[in-house]
Amino acid sequence: MPSPNNTPRTNLLYAASFVGVVMAVFTVGYRLAGWSWGDAVYMVIITAFSVGYGEVQPITDPWLRAWTTALIVLGCTGIIFITGTLVQWLTESQIQRALGGKRMEHEIEKLKNHAIICGFGRIGRMIASQLEAGGIPFVIVDQAPDRVAEAREAGWLTHTGEATDESVLRAVGISRARVLATVLPNDAANVFITLSARNMNPEIQIIARGEVPSTERKLKQAGANRVVLPAHIGADRIAHLILHPNARELLGGKTKSSVEFEHHLSELGLDMEEIEIGPDSPWLHRRVGDVEKEAAGRLLAVAILRKEGGTDMNPNPTAMLMPGDALVVMKRGARG
Repeated sequence: MPSPNNTPRTNLLYAASFVGVVMAVFTVGYRLAGWSWGDAVYMVIITAFSVGYGEVQPITDPWLRAWTTALIVLGCTGIIFITGTLVQWLTESQIQRALGGKRMEHEIEKLKNHAIICGFGRIGRMIASQLEAGGIPFVIVDQAPDRVAEAREAGWLTHTGEATDESVLRAVGISRARVLATVLPNDAANVFITLSARNMNPEIQIIARGEVPSTERKLKQAGANRVVLPAHIGADRIAHLILHPNARELLGGKTKSSVEFEHHLSELGLDMEEIEIGPDSPWLHRRVGDVEKEAAGRLLAVAILRKEGGTDMNPNPTAMLMPGDALVVMKRGARG
């Protein structure tokens, strides 16, 4: 029988199994008494569900009357259990949903200096994972129930709604937030969210996603501090790997620390580049120190990728550049 210590779903399975066994056993009993299968099944159903119809066949045999009495008791008890556990299951689900929503609203109300992520697509998921790893409090806003449910299963604070609605931004604490990232795949929506967020909190840092380069200017005019163009960044990354396949490997792959290092280099207007030392290179058979001296601070030798294999990290100024080598340098980027 169902136990109060079990979950409603488990209790419902127990009750359904009990009723199934009762109906099967009593159907076989009526069949053994000489009834047809149709009459036996019909008799069990109308009796267990307390329909109140008359007997399918006259029951005069004392043994058969006792059998029917047992069916009434066990069948009705099983149906009552099924009904009770089903109601318990549905009620508990509604209560948990209501309490969970209230609890999440309370947690969001306590947030300060947090981040707001508008949009829980591929980029939104990556941002949330990174912020969680970095210990930064955040809340996710998305209008799709399935994506919100996915974020909640991950243990993240969420709010279901359209981020272009100011009441939604107010509900997730836009006035107390430190940064807002709007990463929807719709440029018009990102512009509108940026404009609304800037009006509601002039001090907040806004990072906006743009699909096309022409949107960057609009987002900045709307109040975005920074605009990220994922397609442009991806294309630039691929092109760089094609042009300079080995330089980035010195950073140990795309680890968190390497990404941060590349970001800091970019902020300083610096970049890493791999320069092949071919037969016509002006640096052929030159010392690294001489190359740096001629560059007058415009580049710094980081490593030499030797033709025969191996890498000379932080090469000595007297190291000689030979044919087929590659010199990895840190130099001023486009902003440098």
